[in-house]
Amino acid sequence: MIYLDHNATSPLLPAAADAVHEASLRYGANPGSQHKPGRQARRALEDARERFAELLGARTGGTNPDRVIFTSGGTEANNLALFGLIGPYSQTNHLQAASSLVTSAIEHPSILEPAKRLQQQGCQVTLVKVGKNGMARLDKFEQTLEPETSLVSLMLGNNETGILQPVAEVAKLCAAHNIPLHSDAAQVVGKMPVHFAELNLAMLSCAAHKFRGPLGIGALVVRHDVALQPIAFGGHQQADLRPGTDTVALAVGMLTALEHAQREAKQQREKIASLRDQLEQRIQAEIPNAIVIGQGSARLPNTSNIAFAGLNRQALVMALDLEGIACSTGSACSSGSSELSPTLVAMGLDKEAAEGAIRFSLGATTTASEIDLAGRRILSCCKRLRQGRNH
Repeated sequence: MIYLDHNATSPLLPAAADAVHEASLRYGANPGSQHKPGRQARRALEDARERFAELLGARTGGTNPDRVIFTSGGTEANNLALFGLIGPYSQTNHLQAASSLVTSAIEHPSILEPAKRLQQQGCQVTLVKVGKNGMARLDKFEQTLEPETSLVSLMLGNNETGILQPVAEVAKLCAAHNIPLHSDAAQVVGKMPVHFAELNLAMLSCAAHKFRGPLGIGALVVRHDVALQPIAFGGHQQADLRPGTDTVALAVGMLTALEHAQREAKQQREKIASLRDQLEQRIQAEIPNAIVIGQGSARLPNTSNIAFAGLNRQALVMALDLEGIACSTGSACSSGSSELSPTLVAMGLDKEAAEGAIRFSLGATTTASEIDLAGRRILSCCKRLRQGRNH
């Protein structure tokens, strides 16, 4: 099996698995307990939290450092960012009449669905358009932002196309109006350099399993001056923002994976981008009408979304699965949907191309021989499906 679905979940790093196992055995007490085993667990948890913040460029020193809130993953982190700042539990315990959210039309479902719920509760939600290059339009952000805007959320890298978004530029626009900016960085952390402070973000979300960490843990990095309210209740953990017993082992495993990813970052990035380009070139050489979406834009090094016009994406994914290639039609959170990708529709891709769009996402474990074999299998499947369609 050739695994080309790393954007959905990357295979667990053995060192991270070992770290989880060791920490599970070593820190068996509840980190909220006051006795010595509890204090030891709490120390390991807080050490992991501080080191994680450092690696992401958050402020860790001084009397008022930035915060890292451990969550169950990227989806919970995104929900906490949106609902915690402008949701029903914020400040006065109900949505303020003037609350407003500005985000892009190509966000992950874990942003767009909460945005829809906020809109139903009375929040004004604006979806900024993207250009044909797949990047959110800065001119539209500039026209939309007002001093009264409650929050802006723009992903750092798109999960379907890999196209990097102009977060730094939007941050400047937000700063001019003193508007907090959140970024869903789940697909970028561990793959490319991310520096929270330099991006001038108010909040940043990430998920461990996107960079070979364990499933079931993510984080929301929160700037020191941002006031959040909890969206769940029943405990006082993590400064009352995320109740429930903290899982020390998962936090240690996530830190281990991020440390490894950052040590290997430059070398892995160049290797993976080269393999991705080889796959795209081979497919386009044999199928001239295949469209590499966002090919001219700055992209994540591992992501390739290719539109095979005239083919059905679901049929192609199933055919490739039978041939031993794991890939997807887009976000795993909306897999199996018969609807066209909102991201590709927002980019203006025509229906026939969007109907045949497949995402291949590579990772640190991907090899050159796998890409060579994958190219052959993909071309064979496309040829077979086209022949069947013509008959």
